[in-house]
Amino acid sequence: MKFIESIKERAKEEKRTIVLPETMDRRVLEATQKVLEEDLAHIILIGDPEEFMKGNEDLHLQGAEIINPHTSELTDIFVKELTELRKEKGMTKEKAYQLLTEDYMYFACMLVKDGKADGVVSGACHSTANTLRPSLQIIKTKPGCELVSAFFLMVVPDCSYGSNGTFIFADSGLVQNPSSSELAAIAASSADSFELLVGEKPYVAMLSHSTKGSASHPDVDKVIEAVKIAKEKYPQYKIDGELQADAALVPSVGESKAKGSPVAGKANVLVFPDLDAGNIGYKLVQRLAKAEAYGPITQGIKAPINDLSRGCSVDDIVGVVAITAVQRKNK
Repeated sequence: MKFIESIKERAKEEKRTIVLPETMDRRVLEATQKVLEEDLAHIILIGDPEEFMKGNEDLHLQGAEIINPHTSELTDIFVKELTELRKEKGMTKEKAYQLLTEDYMYFACMLVKDGKADGVVSGACHSTANTLRPSLQIIKTKPGCELVSAFFLMVVPDCSYGSNGTFIFADSGLVQNPSSSELAAIAASSADSFELLVGEKPYVAMLSHSTKGSASHPDVDKVIEAVKIAKEKYPQYKIDGELQADAALVPSVGESKAKGSPVAGKANVLVFPDLDAGNIGYKLVQRLAKAEAYGPITQGIKAPINDLSRGCSVDDIVGVVAITAVQRKNK
């Protein structure tokens, strides 16, 4: 069974309620129709249906709950709660009302905070900052988590590496230039996410342009220190580095370049040294290898709030909705 099909089956087992606030984007509405047809989740759409259905009358969205912040009785409740929550940051009732009725991501996050929804998927037509800022202000980070990071779940066709071609690439969407301790935290979070979503043992490679001292540079030193921290703080996971990509993935190269490594040649979680490398890496694999790329999926927030690439397809959105449901199902 293909990875995303197995995720969809798990999502169907205990349907969760997922909020899609970007009703101004037809792709989101088309994805809603597909999610409802496949019975993957309950969907809440935020917006004025008279506005977002103009030109989209061919879509069948019966079964989705639609909430218009301008008319909903929840708005006054959320205004009071958001004002109280952010009062030390200067939040006023007027500002809270403006945010909730103009930036639907705030309304979506309040639905999750109050237990009326299980997760949010956004980002089809908004930046990562627009998606994550409200979630960090309202829902906060998960206890014990050092930072919020993001990964792409990559499914590469006809690939013998990783877990039958399935990988996590991190951080490929959020943390620009992680420190050694942040890289270690990203490695642990990504291992946990891989285990949760793929259901197999994670083998985490801390990537570099060097393998086990083959090059000398401060960038290499950062990864070496990250590996040391990760092994000390997260001994439950197989984490090793620094490894070049071929040493991480190809058994013969791993044996040659990093003999004795518990990860070399069988990595399925790739931790990149910075966001440039991670973002470039996932896009290259997606386009050149025709891989399925789901994400960026966030990790480290109390509830699953997931971002989308602005170049996402309808099927990408459907896949991320299913992943979000599974993330919440296992909380």
